Formats: sequence, structure tokens, C-alpha cells
Amino acid sequence: MDSILSMMSTQSGEPLPFPDSSVTAAASSPDLLSVEQVACAIEGHSVVREVSFTLRAGELGCLLGPSGCGKTTLLRAIAGFQALSSGRIALRGAEVSTARLRTPPEQRRLGFVFQDLALFPHLRVDQNVGFGLQRLTRAERAERVASMIDLLGLHGLDRRYPHELSGGQQQRVALARSLAPQPDVLLLDEPFSSLDAHLRASLRSELVSLLRRLGMAALLVTHDQAEAFSFADRIGVMRDGRLEQWDTAFDIYHRPKSPFVASFVGEGRFIAGRVRDDGGIDSALGVLRSQGGAGLASGARVRVLVRPDDLLPDGTSGVQARILSAAFRGAETLYTMVLEDGSEVCALFPSHVQHGPGEHIHVTTDLAHVVVFAVEA
Repeated sequence: MDSILSMMSTQSGEPLPFPDSSVTAAASSPDLLSVEQVACAIEGHSVVREVSFTLRAGELGCLLGPSGCGKTTLLRAIAGFQALSSGRIALRGAEVSTARLRTPPEQRRLGFVFQDLALFPHLRVDQNVGFGLQRLTRAERAERVASMIDLLGLHGLDRRYPHELSGGQQQRVALARSLAPQPDVLLLDEPFSSLDAHLRASLRSELVSLLRRLGMAALLVTHDQAEAFSFADRIGVMRDGRLEQWDTAFDIYHRPKSPFVASFVGEGRFIAGRVRDDGGIDSALGVLRSQGGAGLASGARVRVLVRPDDLLPDGTSGVQARILSAAFRGAETLYTMVLEDGSEVCALFPSHVQHGPGEHIHVTTDLAHVVVFAVEA
């Protein structure tokens, strides 16, 4: 708790124009945050392994992955709470963490929103928001708190205590407290996980709009791919402590660089294929044309990624598939189907026409990007 308090309680006392603070701080370096070959260990166990990525001023990033993949440990290392085993972390071009150096959290100009929010139960909303502003004068602190309360829509709640607030209101207070010291980067550790789905989506959308308006960079940790896609400009997919891919949401989805990324994101399934002499791919869905097949020898066995939006219903002229299950999703229904060779695929079809388990339908492919991975011997 002491490190949390110190991080939030010591920031520059000079009031800055809030929307410009992150841009000004990063002006001397194209990368606001630089993570280079970072590794972390906890009690001798390797948790983060040789991770590298950069975040620019005003850019929204996300670390996405299953529980236990090391994403929260990496976020804590960036904040200064976790030591590095090797590698380096730089902010605004200045080194803040190596195996031998760790700049204290309070000197990094970072905001941190914790998964459990970590609000102070004995402090009112205005006192929580102003907690990290002790170096401002009383008048400056009151003005900053008032602006944060206005910015986060907390009107009329400033004299309440955390236990008197709803979950969404508590989340807004935590965000206001982290934004009040005008950090260069806002770090968020699964901050919406305790909220219901509708409120989570609403608050996330508001936060993205706010960060865009302020020109502030942020890095979110989540296991929810829909949350990652709706929040971030750049997404890093992590697995077993390693960063498998750092890329745009479009490329993470359509151009995954590893089978894990392909299977973790987007409900994709793999079907077997073989490279033809002309570079096409023979598969249970017919002949597929793939730029990714270039460079693979004729006859090479491959795994072809098929996502639910890659298949379309096609009357009686397409490839036949038998429906195993149907999951109604409102405007669409997600079907799990088996092809003639036993391969399972998923497809999203409009829900106004329903099919049931055991029914045979015909499908055709609509693959804008055919993604293939070589089958290792």
C-alpha cells in the first residue's frame, strides 16, 4: 500500500494545461513508452520473457491474454512496482527500469487504475480525487478536483464516501483520481471486470472518448478480446510470459503471426490443407488462394485458419456441412458445423433464418485474408 500511496501522492506541483501534458512530455522522443527485451521473475519463477513494444503519445495500447500469461506483472513493471530481471523500460526517452535501476513509481508521471480500484474508504470522493495533489496549493488543488469531478460526471457526489456509490460511480472516482495529477500514461489493470456487461461497455466507451480528447496515452490489461478491440490502437497478445504479436486490431484479427494468436482471437478454427503447385491450398472447403502460401513448397501440409465471418450460406452449390450446435446471439446465430472430412468450423449467419443440430446446409468461403501455418514435422 505504501508504494501505491507514494505513486499517487507525488507529482509535479506546477499546474499544466491538462490536454497538452502528455504531448509536451513526449515531445523529445517519438516513443512515450519503450519496453525492450523485458523479463521479470517472481520468487525465482520466470513470469515475463523478453517482451518488447513501444507506445506513442496519445496512443491507446492493450495487453491481451489469458489469466497467468504475465500481462499484469508487465504492467506493474512499467509502473515501477515490479523489478526487472533483464531488459529496460524507458519513458519519454529516459531509462526508468533495468536489472540494476528502478526509478520510484512516484517519479514516473504515470497514473494507475487498479483492478480492485483501491479507493480510500475513509475519504470522501473529493478527497480521493485530490489525494495525489498535495504539492499544489489549496486553491489549485480545489480547482483541479472540481475539474476532474466535472470531467468524469461526478456532480453532486463529491461529499459521499465510496461505500455510498454504485460500482460505476466508484470506477469514475478511481479514474478521476488517476487523471488528476496529469500523468503522461494511464495504466489500467482490468478496471471494468467487476461491472455488468452494459455498464462496462458504456464506461469503456466514455473513457476512450475522454482519452482521445485529452490526447493521453494509455495501456490496458484485459483477457477480454472485445474489450481490447474496442479500446486500443495497438494490441499485444501475450502467452506464457511472451508477447506473441503487437499490432493493430485489424492485423491481430486478419493477419495473426502465430497459431496461438489465431486461435485465441476471434473464435477461429483450423482445417487441414496442402499447398498446390500453383500456390493454392487444397482443403475441405475447396481450393483456397493465399498470399501466405507463397514460400511454402508444393505439397506442404498446412493449417488454414477459418473464422466465423469467413463462411456464408450458399443454397445447394457450396460445400456441405452438418450442424452440430447453434447459439443464438440476437442479430446473428453462431453455428458449429462439421465438414465432410470431420473438420469442425464455426459460422455466423443472420438469425432470421434458423437451422437446427443435425441439419445439413451448404456453405461457401468469403476469405479476404487466407491465413495458413505450416504443419511442423
